[in-house]
Amino acid sequence: MAEEQPPLPKKRATAKSSAATPKGTVAKKAPATKAKADTKTSADKKQTPNKTEENKQDEKTATQPAEKVSVSETSKEGPLYKFFTDALKDIYFAEKHILEALPKMQRAATTEELQEAFEDHHLMTQKQISRLEKVFKSIDESPEAKKCDAIIGIVKESENIIKETEEGTMTRDAALIIAAQKVEHYEIATYGGLVALAETLELYKAADLLQTTLDEEEQTDRDLTDIAETSINFNASEEDEEGENDEDYDDEDYDDEDEDYEEDEDYEENEDEDEDYRH
Repeated sequence: MAEEQPPLPKKRATAKSSAATPKGTVAKKAPATKAKADTKTSADKKQTPNKTEENKQDEKTATQPAEKVSVSETSKEGPLYKFFTDALKDIYFAEKHILEALPKMQRAATTEELQEAFEDHHLMTQKQISRLEKVFKSIDESPEAKKCDAIIGIVKESENIIKETEEGTMTRDAALIIAAQKVEHYEIATYGGLVALAETLELYKAADLLQTTLDEEEQTDRDLTDIAETSINFNASEEDEEGENDEDYDDEDYDDEDEDYEEDEDYEENEDEDEDYRH
């Protein structure tokens, strides 16, 4: 009888494989699959923009100011630009007319302080005329003067003051300061308006030049006020008091002369009576 063989041991390959991969562990290929899914999701996001970001972009665009249009393209054809250039021509004429009047006012002034103020204003006016020509150039316009009836009237008034006041008096100086300040106030009003219009039309170089002149005119007006208030007005008032005293003195002299004349007449009458008595 053959001898019985012992049973062969079972292969442990499967058990080894099972031990290499613990229970519950994800297979090695799983992460690759997830990464692929993530890549696909990112691609989808690129193709479909975030609606919230779109809304934010729309809101940002809506709040942005409209793009500014160049003045040379539109405004030069508009009525406001025409008014601006007409006003420039007006003040250009005015400055030239003032330039001619200031030497006359300087010669007519009594005090050295006021004479110097008019001389300084004359030199400044020359610079302001040159500056206006730069303003014209900055907007591609030729310098041109347009008759200004307002400044003609103001300057005429200063000429009348010279005729109507006594030479060498403080009263004349006080009156000349008022006339000069009327000129200044006209210039201040005009230049102030021109600066505002230039900024509205986006003519910023012109606006800067005009602002410089406006500052000068305002300073000249303050200087004239200081001269009037610190000396001339007070001296002019004393001048009036002296005039009244002179008139009183003249009246007293006249009364004394009348009394002397009456005494002479009485004396002559008495002499006539004495002669008649002797006869």
